Amino acid sequence: MDSAERLRIREWAVEDRPREKTLLKGISSLSNAELLAILIGSGNTHETAVQLSQRILNSVSNNLNALGKMSVKELMTFNGIGEAKAIAIVAAMELARRRGEADPLQRASIRSSEQVFQLFYPLLCDLPHEEFWIAMTNRSGKVIEKVKISQGGTSEATVDLRLILKAAINTLCSGLLLCHNHPSGTLKPSRQDDALTFDVQKAAQLLGIRLLDHLILCDNKYYSYADEGRLQV
Repeated sequence: MDSAERLRIREWAVEDRPREKTLLKGISSLSNAELLAILIGSGNTHETAVQLSQRILNSVSNNLNALGKMSVKELMTFNGIGEAKAIAIVAAMELARRRGEADPLQRASIRSSEQVFQLFYPLLCDLPHEEFWIAMTNRSGKVIEKVKISQGGTSEATVDLRLILKAAINTLCSGLLLCHNHPSGTLKPSRQDDALTFDVQKAAQLLGIRLLDHLILCDNKYYSYADEGRLQV
């Protein structure tokens, strides 16, 4: 293909560019050639990164196991693949191999306020300012993800309900845990704490998500809305 006729990747439709396609449709939507193209970043004067990647894959009959056995020197025989790109491909193949050998990560399962406390305490125990965190759980009570929603001063952190709901929706969670610290040393919830807790519970219920607890931490102690019977069943 003549270089004048060849479209550069940046000239493709947004949904067809590997990086943009990843953001729009998820990494699983990419072909093997597109994944490889992200690793090498650019092609040569006659091929885009995707076209070059397709040629590399064709040389091993589109077999990823065979690609993983190629050496840096073998990869460098392709026009447009220098030492840095070849090493990047080899490194990616090695990561894939090691992932296959690794044991699946066991997620923590939350069954009590004490477990919620242990989940968040390392994040909040020594902070001189207030932070608000959430954790999302699946139907088995296992934690999917933890997210810091806001950070404030010594007495208050402003929390946007929409950010909590966005994080919950993005993870497709079934349960939601709230937690924030009180650097002042008092465990007593404020009126703002109460209002936020009940607002989150009502909004989450509309999405089919259950608010499991809201903990307030200070020093080595905690206050649990669930333990105090303040969450509507």
